[in-house]
Amino acid sequence: MADLGDPKAALHHYLQSTRDDLIWKLDGLSEREARLPRTGTGNNLLGVLKHCLNVEAAYFGPTFGREFPTPEELVPMQAYDEDPQTDWYAREDETKDGLIDLYRRVGVFADQTIEQLPLDAPGRVSWWRPDGQVVTLQRIIIHVTCDLARHAGHADIMREQHDAAIGWQRENTNIPHDYDWPTYVTKLTRLADRFG
Repeated sequence: MADLGDPKAALHHYLQSTRDDLIWKLDGLSEREARLPRTGTGNNLLGVLKHCLNVEAAYFGPTFGREFPTPEELVPMQAYDEDPQTDWYAREDETKDGLIDLYRRVGVFADQTIEQLPLDAPGRVSWWRPDGQVVTLQRIIIHVTCDLARHAGHADIMREQHDAAIGWQRENTNIPHDYDWPTYVTKLTRLADRFG
């Protein structure tokens, strides 16, 4: 367990926990199930993971003058001009296991940035508006953790819609066991209907 009294260790701990949760949401899914759109805008579990790995590679790489060792595995910035959703789905030549492996390697790369730099280390996010591009490592860890956590929430809902697999974390689902979910949903529906 990280020393959560140390600010950098605490930030790093929550970032890593969120990464683990994103990967966990793909457990047991086939290629098709992982890729299948689950919302009207095409959100899918594997696409969320691919987006998050590209987010981490960019924020913990070029922002601090580093480049991921195999940049050809990432979505290049110019690809967004052709398809702004390019990092939200797996191409035919990409696999679930391959993207999970890539995400783990991106995590190691991001961890090196975090370990090598102090929290007040300056960086520059070239794709942000000009007056907000100068950042610190601390701000980027918080920004990326919040971004990933939001997408982990998306993954939670998509996975629940797929097969009712629910839970906050693998080790601690934070969900009541043996709960009567149909009765609970009926109760909430009746309550909502009072306002209809």
